Amino acid sequence: MKIPFWKMHGASNDFILVDDRKKNFPILDKNWIASIACRRTGVGSEGIILIQPSGKADFRMRFFNPDGREVEMCGNGARCVARLAHDLKAATAKMTIDTVAGILRAEIMGNNVRLWMTSPKDWRLNRTLKAAGKTLKYGFVNTGVPHAVIEMKDLARCNVQRLGAIVRYHRDFKPAGTNANFISIIGPRSIRIRTYERGVEGETLACGTGITASALVAAKMGKVKPPVKVVAASGDVLTVDFHLTDDGVEKVSLLGPAVHVFQGVLEY
Repeated sequence: MKIPFWKMHGASNDFILVDDRKKNFPILDKNWIASIACRRTGVGSEGIILIQPSGKADFRMRFFNPDGREVEMCGNGARCVARLAHDLKAATAKMTIDTVAGILRAEIMGNNVRLWMTSPKDWRLNRTLKAAGKTLKYGFVNTGVPHAVIEMKDLARCNVQRLGAIVRYHRDFKPAGTNANFISIIGPRSIRIRTYERGVEGETLACGTGITASALVAAKMGKVKPPVKVVAASGDVLTVDFHLTDDGVEKVSLLGPAVHVFQGVLEY
């Protein structure tokens, strides 16, 4: 079976996207999904995204990590799939996207895409954990997938691979584990971020849900005010906007690029 695909990236967070509205993609073959995500022997990506039919929104987005495991959603991936769905005329410039995390809204805005996120949940602030002989203060929130957020004094020298792996599997976040974000405050409305992604099991150049979670946690801690400019490891600047409330936040959106790289055909 030949499967056409598009390679796209959002802030250097790269994905393989497939128009699967006929639902032919072999989603149960996790080993094959992992093989095409592999950078040395496959196409290479930080996620595989399918466009499928939905009875609740313009289309359904399904997201698979490079290990072949399906997860709830991905912020950068959702912006990319919104652009592709619009290009394929599967959706208008203003659209709704059905995900495991809930219904998202997106809008094509020139070279950028604005994505309205699901309501953040499972807040934990001012918590501590021990990692690599250090006591780290963290905040936690689920912005579609779980994220721990840790402020670092020297972000550039942070060993994201080592600390991220410890946080990702820490008992505080069992059984599902968490993504780990390390941030520094660089202005009253801006932060810098590095992220260890669950499923990728390493540092990535950008993570949309992590960027969102980090901006929200920093704001709830009184460190920044919305809208928050977030500088990813890729150098891209994404904007997280929201309204602070007593219970949490509302009207959360993520604005950033969604770029076509190339098209190709997978063989299964």
